[in-house]
Amino acid sequence: MHFHPSAAEYILQEIQQLHEEGFDVRQLEPWADAARERPETLNHQSYRELLALAQGLPRQAEFAYIEPSCLAGIGRERPEGPRVLPLAFSDEVLADRIRGAWLGRTAGCMLGKPVEGWSRGDIRRLLEHAGAWPLDGYFPPVESLPEGMTFVSPSDPCLRGNITHGVRDDDMDYPLIGLACLEEAGGNLTSETVANTWLHRLPAGCVYTAERAAYRNLVNGISPPASGVFENPYREWIGAQIRADIWGWVSPGRPEQAARLAFRDACVSHVKNGIYGEMLFAAVLAAALAGDDVEEALWAGLSEIPRVSRLTEAITDVIEWSKTDDDWPATMDRVFSKYGRYHPVHTINNAAVVVCGLMHSRGDFGRAICIAVMGGIDTDCNGATAGSVMGALLGARALPAHWVDPLNDRLESIVVGMTSNRISDLAQRTLTLAKKL
Repeated sequence: MHFHPSAAEYILQEIQQLHEEGFDVRQLEPWADAARERPETLNHQSYRELLALAQGLPRQAEFAYIEPSCLAGIGRERPEGPRVLPLAFSDEVLADRIRGAWLGRTAGCMLGKPVEGWSRGDIRRLLEHAGAWPLDGYFPPVESLPEGMTFVSPSDPCLRGNITHGVRDDDMDYPLIGLACLEEAGGNLTSETVANTWLHRLPAGCVYTAERAAYRNLVNGISPPASGVFENPYREWIGAQIRADIWGWVSPGRPEQAARLAFRDACVSHVKNGIYGEMLFAAVLAAALAGDDVEEALWAGLSEIPRVSRLTEAITDVIEWSKTDDDWPATMDRVFSKYGRYHPVHTINNAAVVVCGLMHSRGDFGRAICIAVMGGIDTDCNGATAGSVMGALLGARALPAHWVDPLNDRLESIVVGMTSNRISDLAQRTLTLAKKL
């Protein structure tokens, strides 16, 4: 996403978003035509005129989903759930699992970073050319490439043989931001706490899509939850989902608590399924830290979001497909056949890719993150989320050395005051918060 999206891009994304939310957008087709064919005739005022017109749009008759954006509404629409799960192991084991989640997220992010935004077809083409399909480790350096393909430099710090630490990435900035929020506010976390922490510790140039729109709104005095709605056509994209982890990590065995914390964060920048993505994976991680079964953790996560939502439908589909398909490519085909219509940075399709990796992991950390990345689209986000869940389930001591040793217990970030970190220290601070909460 370029730094200043044009008015035409905002208009096209807004119309698509309205359609996905169940509105009948046929009367907006002239605006879409103008955005595609005469973008130079449009400006920010044009976008505001479109938004005013959209206020009166009718609903699509066939749209049957129930998707509130307030916590009370979400609570009414969620299914029965465990809410609290027993922790049947020692503090030492919990500490190992939390450290495993931090390491797993870092490794998964590093794995997916070199091919962020790629299609699964192009990823396979690259790996076959390099003799590395199917993927079973970090991407190798590639000196010669298939015709018409570009790839990162052979010296890129995320490639096999070059990795010395976890490099800066927005997927890793947000757990640090969340950690800072919790250390400041503890159990009294509010959306305003999150917003203020963003403004003081997160450089504006390092936020994207929905977060950039929300950041602009916060600077202009628009507080949550309005900050997530006003002039934000990216409000159901993946940005909140990648912020889920810390809320689950500090809530071992408490998926409801994790989801509530995630909601307070998500509504700063998102609505509906954008919010649900963060709540889902926060609750999944809380359950994963207390159990040893990935499917049980996924169902615990689903119990915290509306049962008749598009995200619930997608995740339920993938869980069930994974039980009958011979292997992950068949499930991934189904994911893209039904949910490939969404933007590559949307919550729903990327969450489905993550769940495909988790369900087909067979309990293997590397297999989970490799499948999530080989699925394409937002690969660093998906590898990170899959790695976090598997790390929470397995613990740090069970993670293969070739994934975690190259990280050297180090993680860089752009977060003010947290630019250079020891992963083990971050895990200990997370454990301390988990006990306090």
